[in-house]
Amino acid sequence: MKCPVNLIASMPLAEIKLALPGIPLDEDGPVFQAPWEAQAFAMTLALYEKGLFTWTEWAQALSQTIRAAQSAGDPDTGENYYEHWLAALERIVAEKKLVDSASLLERKHAWEHAALHTPHGQPIVLKTS
Repeated sequence: MKCPVNLIASMPLAEIKLALPGIPLDEDGPVFQAPWEAQAFAMTLALYEKGLFTWTEWAQALSQTIRAAQSAGDPDTGENYYEHWLAALERIVAEKKLVDSASLLERKHAWEHAALHTPHGQPIVLKTS
């Protein structure tokens, strides 16, 4: 299913639900509990908009990730939807060779390190090399 990225903010909720099944929504659209969730959402839409994967490919990656989590015992309460979203994003960029697995893992560890060393309430800053 094609998702009109440049119009997502003005899409009716019913269309958003069809394009993004399971996404946390309120009456205004997608709901994010933390900044990283919105950033993962935006990165996915930007990569899609650049034509790096189709919406069908994205939907398959996300649904496969969620199904795998459910098979592993995830209760699917919706609270960790964006964790699945991020895992699917990592998966599709690796499958499409947009980034190699080693670089992705290195960046993930760098973010984890930065998060652990950032005082609560402060923005996480990733040092560039």
